[in-house]
Amino acid sequence: MLAVAFASSAPCTALEAPVDAGWILQKLARPAPTRTDFVELRGSKLLKQPLRLSGEYARPDADTLVREVRAPYAETTTIRAGEATIARAGKSPRRFSLARVPELAGLQASFGAMLSGDRATLEKFYRVAAAGSHQQWTMTLSPKDAQLAAKVREIVLYGRGAELRCIETRPAKGDETQRTLLAGAARASAGATTPEALTALCRGAAQ
Repeated sequence: MLAVAFASSAPCTALEAPVDAGWILQKLARPAPTRTDFVELRGSKLLKQPLRLSGEYARPDADTLVREVRAPYAETTTIRAGEATIARAGKSPRRFSLARVPELAGLQASFGAMLSGDRATLEKFYRVAAAGSHQQWTMTLSPKDAQLAAKVREIVLYGRGAELRCIETRPAKGDETQRTLLAGAARASAGATTPEALTALCRGAAQ
């Protein structure tokens, strides 16, 4: 953080300096264990409104990612050691290799690298581009793996300062973008009921 004396005398252009991916990853780094609330919006041509899921992401250790959906149903997905386990109450857990679901493998790799501040690992899987300022930024991840790229065109992260507030996953085909609101944006989403309001909350992270 800039000292108050420096901030008061520095030209505005210094405060509006372009952001780079290294700075963003440094700010996002969180040692395990860590957790954050999420609200996920899944669009579908079969639905009048996007399906709205809410719950929590947790990273109990450096090698594990847990996605716990709490509403409108309860489901826990645990990703560890190249395998995903999906558990629902009253049903036997389902286990499968991440090789079958490149989206989940990419999710684990990107979350793990981001929360570790590991740019080198992130760039093994994605082409990384950043834009904006330290106050409001975006970071775009374009998959390098052909199997993942066939399903996901790009992943765009929206944030402000050290807070990652929203992730947009844009499909390679179609226009049904999936949005995941995180942290403060997820908590603020209770009053946003329309797709337009939720999209604005996602992209207007600094407002």
